[in-house]
This record gives sequence, C-alpha cells and structure tokens, in this order.
Amino acid sequence: MSDITLDQAQAAVAAAIKCSGENDLKMNIAVVDAGTNLKAFARMDGAWLGSIDIAQKKARTARYFDMPTGAIGGLSQPGGSLFNIEHSNGGLITFPGGVPIKNAAGEIIGAIGVSGDSVENDHMVAEAGVAAIS
Repeated sequence: MSDITLDQAQAAVAAAIKCSGENDLKMNIAVVDAGTNLKAFARMDGAWLGSIDIAQKKARTARYFDMPTGAIGGLSQPGGSLFNIEHSNGGLITFPGGVPIKNAAGEIIGAIGVSGDSVENDHMVAEAGVAAIS
C-alpha cells in the first residue's frame, strides 16, 4: 500500500489554505494517510473550533470508503443503501468536504477533509488540496 508523504500532505494543506484565502474563508484542513492517521493539519486564524473534529472525520470517512464524503451522504439518506452509516467507525461525516487523495498511479494514498464554511466551499477547498498532489 502506498502512503502519502509528509511533503505531499503539507502541499495539500498549503494549497487548501491558498484557496481559502483567495475566497476569504477560514478553514480547518486535515490530511490523513492511507491508514487514516493524521498526517498534516492546519486551523486557519479565526476558523471555528467545532470544525476541527469535523475536518478530521471528513478525511477519515473519505479514506475509509475511498469516495468523497458527499457521495456517501447521498447513499446514507433514509431508504438509501447506507442509511445510518454515519454511526459506524466512531462517527462519520456524510456531507461534502472530504476527498480521497490518489498518487500518479491512481492508488489512494490518503484523504483530505476541510470544514469551516458551507459544504460547497469545504468541498472546493478540499479539491484544491487534492489538485496539489495529483
């Protein structure tokens, strides 16, 4: 199993911070490795304290299931095939802002989770972090 390097994790965080700044957002940004261990984290000045845990859970959720957290949210609605999944694994986040990170060979090496604004903005910033590695 390939794993994200510290340099890659820090590059993802830096790109997410840059995107946040360009859009006047204050975010918490977490990057986990392939085993869901926290590899890099940043809390931007003024970012909500309550979003620290959410950012980390978004990153872990994206890696646990190797898909964006928003996609899991679509499957976890009442009547959906994954209804109530958010109660597993010590608590998952099933709304946008968590995205798997792949290397050049297409292998998942980790994930990024972003929280601090609307889920649309969280997802945009997470995608900016992923783009710094892909």
